[in-house]
Amino acid sequence: MEQSTEQTTEILLCLSPVEVANLKEGINFFRNKSTGKDYILYKSKSRLRACKNVCKHQGGLFIKDIEDLAGRSVRCTKHNWKLDVSTMKYINPPESFCQDELVVEMDENNGLLLLELNPPNPWDSEPRSPEELDFGEVQITYLTHACMDLKLGDKRMVFDPWLIGPAFARGWWLLHEPPSDWLERLCQADLIYISHLHSDHLSYPTLKKLAGRRPDIPIYVGNTERPVFWNLNQSGVQLTNINVVPFGIWQQVDKNLRFMILMDGVHPEMDTCIIVEYKGHKILNTVDCTRPNGGRLPTKVALMMSDFAGGASGFPMTFSGGKFTEEWKAQFIKTERKKLLNYKAQLVKNLQPRIYCPFAGYFVESHPSDKYIKETNTKNDPNELNNLIKKNSDVITWTPRPGATLDLGRMLKDPTDSKGIIEPPEGTKIYKDSWDFEPYLEILNAAVGDEIFLHSSWIKEYFTWAGFKDYNLVVRIRSRVDVIRHVVKNGLLWDELYIGFQTRLQRDPDIYHHLFWNHFQIKLPLTPPNWRSFLTCYEQNGPGISQECKTT
Repeated sequence: MEQSTEQTTEILLCLSPVEVANLKEGINFFRNKSTGKDYILYKSKSRLRACKNVCKHQGGLFIKDIEDLAGRSVRCTKHNWKLDVSTMKYINPPESFCQDELVVEMDENNGLLLLELNPPNPWDSEPRSPEELDFGEVQITYLTHACMDLKLGDKRMVFDPWLIGPAFARGWWLLHEPPSDWLERLCQADLIYISHLHSDHLSYPTLKKLAGRRPDIPIYVGNTERPVFWNLNQSGVQLTNINVVPFGIWQQVDKNLRFMILMDGVHPEMDTCIIVEYKGHKILNTVDCTRPNGGRLPTKVALMMSDFAGGASGFPMTFSGGKFTEEWKAQFIKTERKKLLNYKAQLVKNLQPRIYCPFAGYFVESHPSDKYIKETNTKNDPNELNNLIKKNSDVITWTPRPGATLDLGRMLKDPTDSKGIIEPPEGTKIYKDSWDFEPYLEILNAAVGDEIFLHSSWIKEYFTWAGFKDYNLVVRIRSRVDVIRHVVKNGLLWDELYIGFQTRLQRDPDIYHHLFWNHFQIKLPLTPPNWRSFLTCYEQNGPGISQECKTT
């Protein structure tokens, strides 16, 4: 069956002629009482613009922005993002996102309709009815963090293998002890899906072990603007079968198995999620997506998994000065984690999967030098989320432990089946109590004494390579010298610094600068700085680096 190109129209809100006549100039808030959904209408003389009252960042509700005397902007109750509804552009952070608009139509009686034009859901193309699964036919085994091993008939698929070493330079370490046979499991996989380029999902130490045994293993990634494997050549990992696939298109593995990669609605340039379908049964893995596929996701899937923990950034743990007291941080973190729990619980309630599994949040700041971060950066408990889900729905929940296996056929037939979830053998080590720090710290320390840092002009050369220009701001950053020099030398993204808790930051004024952070998270060149050329030119010309010596 060919994919349908039919577009549907959904009526989201109806206003009576009286309500239309009473619309005020400027911002108007409305709620559809039957659905509980909220909307914003902006009136400027005879022109009307409308959108959903949902912040594009993390789904917060907008309220009136009392600081806006012109009456054109609204403020998100979650993180104070601001939207100018006269233009449908976000003004805080500036030049970041645009809000998706709704269609405004007047009916013949001068009433008003808010319409959403919906493209067809790509996963509905070539629909398949679910077939009965034999016991043991589909098994999902949790390894650690975001890594799942899926047995799907006679095929095996693995998600996001991070199984050794740190992530984000030296900031994150595995909370769980992976099963001892993890490398064998990876080697036996028929395909591996890697959701995005962050090192708790794209783990080069893990892939180096795998490549030593099976360099041609098929790996699949989405066609993101920032390629997932942009740094492969520099990593030294020899992988030869990386497949970049378009979004929203079924990838057929065999007659029973197919998968589809979808982009994130907030970070489409780097984040993805995946739908796996076996014999008509869908498994949805939203991974770290802030708003997976812009919020359009399949409902009533057999199994859904998503992140849950929070604490995956440097804010506010690494900030100081001004309002950033320990008391303010503790209250902010407590509030944000609660908001995240409620958001995830509501998402699960809306999608109504048969089974839900919280994962992709099992990391710890275990190095002794990060004791403060570990104590400050409290994270959500997966059981707390699962209990919240159970209060609001009949969804079955599974809190995974390393080596535990869920038998999908058994669980769909009888959720009370004692063999539906097989826990690891008694005495199995669940939590890590030691980490092999030294090999990874040695890699970072190797950059400290590199020859390029003997010359003060490396700073100018680095920011020239980075394309850092036309920013009207002053940047003051304190960072661990081994990490910042490792990042600079290799042209890595600043996520290693920020998400890895390697910086200590002060802001004056205390405003999030979206363009600056987005530049160093996403927009850096794909090729590293040419330091060899820099050193050669330095030897020839001395401290006054000439135009010909630019590392670009």
